[in-house]
Amino acid sequence: MARPATDDTQEQFIEGLLEAVAGAFTVFGVYLGDQLGYYDALADAESLTSGELAARTDTTERYAREWLEQQTIADVVEVDDETAPPLERRFTLPAGHVEPLTDEDSLEYVAPLAQLVAGAVAPVRDVLDAYRTGSGVPYEAYGPDLREGQARINRSSFLQLLGTEWLPAMDGVHERLGDDKPARVADIGCGAAYSCIGLARHYPNVEVDGFDLDEASVELARRNVSEAGLEDRIRIHHRDASDSGLEGTYDLVMAFECVHDMSDPVGALTTMRRLADEDGVVLVVDERVGDAFTTEGNDVEWMMYGWSILHCLPVGMTEQPTTATGTVMRTDTLRTYAERAGFDGLEVLPIENFFFRFYRLDP
Repeated sequence: MARPATDDTQEQFIEGLLEAVAGAFTVFGVYLGDQLGYYDALADAESLTSGELAARTDTTERYAREWLEQQTIADVVEVDDETAPPLERRFTLPAGHVEPLTDEDSLEYVAPLAQLVAGAVAPVRDVLDAYRTGSGVPYEAYGPDLREGQARINRSSFLQLLGTEWLPAMDGVHERLGDDKPARVADIGCGAAYSCIGLARHYPNVEVDGFDLDEASVELARRNVSEAGLEDRIRIHHRDASDSGLEGTYDLVMAFECVHDMSDPVGALTTMRRLADEDGVVLVVDERVGDAFTTEGNDVEWMMYGWSILHCLPVGMTEQPTTATGTVMRTDTLRTYAERAGFDGLEVLPIENFFFRFYRLDP
């Protein structure tokens, strides 16, 4: 039986929900600004009217004006004189907002989060049906926003940190990849291949095989590899990570933010263990969630559960039977999967990161 509500708890709940709705509208306003090039145009100018913004972005003035006013109310942009006639008002992107919204090379670049959210809600009617039937929603149903948003939000970290902070924390691996002897790396669930590119750029004697089951992601990855000029050292394969037919001998096998999405993570980890040679190492990078469920969660679980209810769990339920892991894969859960896959042990690496936790698995 539900406890009776007090006036205070009911009012607090309503206020909190209204604030959340305001945040949702801000997110989708950012999505529009990011996708339409509005932020880039504002960043390149001292200030713009709605007409000037529309002209620079090949959009319609009336829409640009409404967006600018919404962004002002949401404290994303600023207006020089709110009393000026609508078509004469000039708007500015504050200096502190330029890097997070426009600089794709910055580790502070957060604009793609809005695109990720847009992708996560795209097949929401299918998600509702999945909740009712126990089925899943295939990854491709989430469309380009989910795929591209995920790639864009991780791009700078993969390009800048993989070879400078993350792999150096793995004893012996950084040295092996950096010596004169050629080395081989397998990247399972490589997505847009920015992890492959970051690794190949940092270690000039490394060859990388990237594997992904999503055909559109494979096409995107191959384009990115070609644009990076690394086709001679990076090969992208359209293959399932749990495919027992995958063969090779690798010094390092990596999996970034994908094990929790898999219907059969034990099968995938078994394949990864087999692909690593006798001196090889497996690196699994997943979400930095708490060690146990609590009512408060840790500082990222609010986001991870959000991804899970809309995307990761439905994707993981697509194939049956399934472990139905969801985004919130705690360390003990991964340890259990690793033991069932035949690994001798699992080590949590001492790497400080707000979103990720890094695991070393020795075959």
